[in-house]
Amino acid sequence: MPGRQQKKISTLLDQQPLADFKVGVDNVIFSVDTAQNRLLVLLVMRQQEPFLNYWSLPGTLVRQGESLENAAYRIMAEKIKVNNLYLEQLYTFGGPNRDPREGSDSYGVRYLSVSYFALVRFEEAELIADGVTGIAWYPVKQVPQLAFDHNEILAYGHRRLRNKLEYSPVAFEVLPETFTLNDLYQLYTTILGENFADYSNFRARLLKLGFLSDTGIKITRGAGRPASLYKFDAAAFAPFKDKPLVFI
Repeated sequence: MPGRQQKKISTLLDQQPLADFKVGVDNVIFSVDTAQNRLLVLLVMRQQEPFLNYWSLPGTLVRQGESLENAAYRIMAEKIKVNNLYLEQLYTFGGPNRDPREGSDSYGVRYLSVSYFALVRFEEAELIADGVTGIAWYPVKQVPQLAFDHNEILAYGHRRLRNKLEYSPVAFEVLPETFTLNDLYQLYTTILGENFADYSNFRARLLKLGFLSDTGIKITRGAGRPASLYKFDAAAFAPFKDKPLVFI
């Protein structure tokens, strides 16, 4: 019986016409506001149907001759000016009826979304408002109902970001070239939560790993003791690539 049922399903699928696809790219652009301990995501207000006046992730349809990655970078360039960023392909969302235009399109076009996630420095990120009436950083915990399946894409991107911190140097992609251990700790606590590690253990374990170089320079912020400035040593980090970091 199972074999007959599978054959029946296969026969029905063989009779279905091939789908015609349009491919879009949607970016989940994160930033960390360490001053207020907030993880932010960039949203834009849609200016047309479907989902007119809904907030959404910045996105676009891929142009002829354009690679997916170039489309993702084009979105970035149209919405934000930033020097340091981390960008990585996230996932492909292509379930039937994820876009209302599928039901009204007489040609049966399906809409795929190849999503990317990015992490940028909040302090240096400059939003571009040209031609856009609504563009804003939203705290991830306060995001409203978004257009399409963008809440699902955002949740997937948030999980990926948290996981990336465990086994990759993504945090150092958006920190300045030199930073204090407290700067690094604030970034991790904002994304992972304050309970992931206390500062003393974080500091001790991180220095023991040996991929941070002390520059010998100290800075003073406020009334506290001078803090050492460190640099990330990519070569020293190589042995830890793809391994969970012990301070997480």
